[in-house]
Amino acid sequence: MNHPLFDFQIQSSIYLFFLFMVLNLSREMDILTSHIDLSDNYFWYAIAAIAGTPTWWNIVARLEYKTRFLTKLAGGKYAACYVLAFLIFTCSLLRDYLFSQSIKNQPTYLGFDNNVVLYSAYLLYVIGGVLVGSTYWRLGITGTYLGDYCGILMKERITGFPFNTMANPMYNGASILFLAHALVEKSVAGVVLTAVVYIVYRIAILFEEPFTGQIYAQRDAKQGLKKKMNKIN
Repeated sequence: MNHPLFDFQIQSSIYLFFLFMVLNLSREMDILTSHIDLSDNYFWYAIAAIAGTPTWWNIVARLEYKTRFLTKLAGGKYAACYVLAFLIFTCSLLRDYLFSQSIKNQPTYLGFDNNVVLYSAYLLYVIGGVLVGSTYWRLGITGTYLGDYCGILMKERITGFPFNTMANPMYNGASILFLAHALVEKSVAGVVLTAVVYIVYRIAILFEEPFTGQIYAQRDAKQGLKKKMNKIN
């Protein structure tokens, strides 16, 4: 299981890296103002999609947990989870498309046009890809796409890689992939959008982790009561 201090160091390193990138750019405001085209609609579409995607999936998932409306419509909890997975995956693809399209429409920054930045971006692609891929491998479809909200609970907590290095490898890995893409495309706007992605994920975690913990706490309490009743009988 990941050590809390180690996990804090990982999370802090990612946060400080984003902070360094933004502050480094903001030292000369003309870099930001001349390399971010606020008149481009895709820039705002990307921000809306980045903020809206985790918001709606948390709303829908909680509604499913409380009412089982997807389970009733789909005909079962697994079918409900697959519907939710399809919707989340589709909306995530739309978000990624808007992110990429926004970067294409934005000016490029010559300060990113060097081998150090390029090779760093390639390394970030690898790190982010490993985190996202290994998380998906560990969790599967139901674990990745909020199956616990549909009543599909894991038997035990996963402690293997990448969960032994950080608490939220999927979100961290996705943020790293966005940053890698922004650097490859030499986009200041892309770095700013990546910072928005990271912040939105941090906010989503504040809502998801306590609620998910509550789901499993209720499961454990019911199992404990059941065992106690069996002993009495």
